[in-house]
Amino acid sequence: MKHLNKIAIATAALHLAAAAVAHAQTGTAQQGGALSLELNAAQPSEKGCRLTFVVNNGLSTPLKAASFELVLFNKEGVVDRITALAFKDMPAGKTKVSRFDLSDVDCTNLGRVLINAVTGCEGEGIAPETCSRQLKATSKAGVEFGT
Repeated sequence: MKHLNKIAIATAALHLAAAAVAHAQTGTAQQGGALSLELNAAQPSEKGCRLTFVVNNGLSTPLKAASFELVLFNKEGVVDRITALAFKDMPAGKTKVSRFDLSDVDCTNLGRVLINAVTGCEGEGIAPETCSRQLKATSKAGVEFGT
């Protein structure tokens, strides 16, 4: 009888372990893909500098919002400003364009934009660190952009 109890316990433990592995793999699959953030343009505007971003949510889950702390460096490498930008309503598998006007920023002297931190990542079943881990930053604006 003791032998049967040990077998039952071992079998139950194997089933629990298999369920945990399956759950972990499902969570990874749901959060697979990349969150692509492209600095597409930096253009002078009436307010200062307009940054245009092309965002692609390659995750398999929609994001309600993602926000980033950005550091703007001038061409001499000196920090000009630290700011936060929030991107909203990013459906899974979709590409969106977002524009932000930054007052009193000189686009012609913008040398680098650093993603200093991911300050928010909201979506059903999305772990807060997903946006950080899955982030892919690129630039077509002639300004260095990334982490």
